[in-house]
Amino acid sequence: MWSGLYNCRPRLGRYLSGSSERVGKLLTMAPKKAKKKTTEAGSNVFSMFEQSQIQEFKEAFTIMDQNRDGFIDKGDLRDTYAALGRLNVGNDELDEMMKEAPGPINFTIFLAMFGEKLKGTDPEETILNAFKIFDPEGKGILKGDEIKYHLMSQADKFTEDEVNQMFTNFPLDVAGNLDYKNLCYIITHGEEKEPE
Repeated sequence: MWSGLYNCRPRLGRYLSGSSERVGKLLTMAPKKAKKKTTEAGSNVFSMFEQSQIQEFKEAFTIMDQNRDGFIDKGDLRDTYAALGRLNVGNDELDEMMKEAPGPINFTIFLAMFGEKLKGTDPEETILNAFKIFDPEGKGILKGDEIKYHLMSQADKFTEDEVNQMFTNFPLDVAGNLDYKNLCYIITHGEEKEPE
């Protein structure tokens, strides 16, 4: 259920104006590259992220914690959804979201929950290689219609809504092409490459 907020991250970023660019990027960030650590490393959620990422998560948490009590509760979730334009969130849905947390949602729990959503992202090279199957000439772009066809007809099929959501988050260029190299970079790094 938290995926509803996770999937709204571009809209949440716009809602969190003032620091909208930073917080919008926050919700698309990948965790920092895993380092070989001892077995105790997994117990510290803060070790998954760079300090700047943690600060941006803290800003988002603070904005979502509408009543400023240090915890995100059902009322805070309802207010956050309302600010995103979704006014008809039912109590059952909010209760399900609250049940996903192992306890009261303080900042550490919040960070761990979003960290779990981000953990497991494939390396950039793996994602690039998957797209390259459809780009034998290695141009770095795919025709939007073709990628839509493949996503909706192969293996774990996407719905039309899911494809449209992807194209909303990662728009096609004026020629109707998807820059999959940039898409892979954003998926794994959380922000667009700086122009060279």
